[in-house]
Amino acid sequence: MMMWAVVALTVSVKAADPVKQWGQLQVKGTQLCSESGQPVTLRGVSFGWHNIWPRFYNKKAVKWLKDDWHATVVRAAMGIMIEDNYLENPEFALQRVETVVKAAIKANVYVIVDWHSHKLLKDDAVKFFSSMAEKYGKYPHVIWEIFNEPVDDSWDALKDYSTAVIKAIREKDPDNIILVGCPHWDQDIHLVAESPLRGFSNIMYTVHFYAATHKDQLRNRMEDAVKKGVPVFVSESAAMEASGNGPLDEVEWKKWIDTMERLGISWVNWSLSDKDETCSMLLPRAKPDGGWADDVIKKWGKMVREQLHRFNP
Repeated sequence: MMMWAVVALTVSVKAADPVKQWGQLQVKGTQLCSESGQPVTLRGVSFGWHNIWPRFYNKKAVKWLKDDWHATVVRAAMGIMIEDNYLENPEFALQRVETVVKAAIKANVYVIVDWHSHKLLKDDAVKFFSSMAEKYGKYPHVIWEIFNEPVDDSWDALKDYSTAVIKAIREKDPDNIILVGCPHWDQDIHLVAESPLRGFSNIMYTVHFYAATHKDQLRNRMEDAVKKGVPVFVSESAAMEASGNGPLDEVEWKKWIDTMERLGISWVNWSLSDKDETCSMLLPRAKPDGGWADDVIKKWGKMVREQLHRFNP
């Protein structure tokens, strides 16, 4: 079937309970699909680093993002860097991330477990994902993001890392979606197209963009990769500069949204946090557990909520 015909079938209506409607996700060709094989586009919100904004990692915030913002997926960004990270304080990290995972399961919304690192730490990642897959691999709600944003690692090194982590997950979880990062802050998706991983099912590759910085060049690179058969999932994105600051570029963000929707690519926006920066969606006086009125939602958060309502009415 031609790509445009597949995309035309993409599910774009909000499910009251996304996981009940779409069930066990699978990858068919380049498209994320439901358990029954129908194309699905997930759209949602990423929590900020767990070790900087732990207060938002609670069940009421997850439910509010689903019910009020109409997110069909949330992302738990487990920090592997900065102070008090998973490596330094694993008990706290697991407590925060598992709170979000359990809340997502209860709310029947999809949840990405994100190894939020910029460094390759294969042994630690294998241990973490093996343990988490044993606990939660039976739930169709869970998506594994095994390396948030590689920076200086080659694609060959990332293939070796990804193979080890995927095998560890698949020993416990045979079918949930696995998201694989690519070099240079998840921008070198063309390297994946030249030499993708072989022998695995239900894997997708992540592209991250910040619209005021990343424009036609990265959009075209992503679309070319999809045309070459690479299944893409945009697990982190926003409308400002890559620094997380600067003005919102609404024109370029709309181009990204239009491209992703045309290609049937799922997307998640960064981030549910309250820092004095453009990409934080909330003001510091926002309560931790949802119920956010317009006066505590920053412009970026309002833009995200508006788009989620548009595509997940």
